[in-house]
Amino acid sequence: MEAPLLSVRDCSFSYRGGDFRLQRVSLELHPGEVVGIVGPNGSGKSTLLRLMGGLLRPDRGDVTLDGVAVRSVRRRRLARRLAFLPQDPETSFRFAVREVVAMGRYPYLGAFGFLTGRDIQVVQSALEETATASLGDRSFFTLSGGEKQRVLIAGILAQEPSVMLLDEPTAALDIHHGSQVLDLLWGLSRRGIAVAAVTHDLNAASLFCDRLVLLSRGRVARMGTPAEVMDEALLSAIYEADVRIVRNPLTSTPMALVLGKAAHDAS
Repeated sequence: MEAPLLSVRDCSFSYRGGDFRLQRVSLELHPGEVVGIVGPNGSGKSTLLRLMGGLLRPDRGDVTLDGVAVRSVRRRRLARRLAFLPQDPETSFRFAVREVVAMGRYPYLGAFGFLTGRDIQVVQSALEETATASLGDRSFFTLSGGEKQRVLIAGILAQEPSVMLLDEPTAALDIHHGSQVLDLLWGLSRRGIAVAAVTHDLNAASLFCDRLVLLSRGRVARMGTPAEVMDEALLSAIYEADVRIVRNPLTSTPMALVLGKAAHDAS
C-alpha cells in the first residue's frame, strides 16, 4: 500500500465547556481509497473530520498531510491539497453554477484574481466530471438538492485536491441522488484521490467504502473493511438496538438491519 496522504496520530480533542471528548484517535488515509466515518449521533464523526481538515486543532497528537503538520500549512497552500465539504454548506447564493465551481480555483489565483485559461479548463473539466456541465449557466439557487450537491463537489474537485473530506455528502438526498453522489466519490477515488466521508448510512458505506472507522463516544470502536466492522454484537451494543447483519443478495456486502417492534411482532 502507498504511503498515507493524511495521518491522524493519537489525537484527542474537547470543546470548551462541553462534556464531549474525542480520545486518542489514530487513522491513515491513503491514495485511491474511500474511508467511511460512521457511528451514532454524538460519537465524534464531524469533530474528527474537522480535525483532519485542520479546522480544529487537537489538544494532543497531530494531523499530518504529506508528512507535514496540517496546523503549520498556510490555508491557501493547504487548499491546493485538501478539500473540505461541510455538512451544511451555504446553498442560497445566487451565482451561476459555473461561478460557484470557479470558486474552487481561489487557491491558485494571482494577485488580481483573474481566471487563467488553465483555470477555465479545470472548471470545465470539473463540471463534466460531475455531470453538471449542462447546468453551467443556471443559477445555483434554482437547482435541486442533488444537483446542488454535485455542483459543490465540482467546486472542491476544481481545487485539484489529493484529499477530499466530506461531512454527510448525501444528507437530505433521495436514494437516487444519494447513490449518484457516492458513485461520483467512488470514481474520483479510483483516480488516486483519497476520500473520507462522514455518513449515517451504514449500508451505503458498506457498498461504497473500502474501509470504515466506527466511532463510539469519542473513541474508535473498530476500524477495517466493512465486513470487519459490521459485526452484529458490536453494532447492537454501540447503537443500542437489535442490529442484524445479512448479505446483500446482489453484491454479497454486509447489510445492517434494525429489528424494531413491528418486525418482532410480524415474526
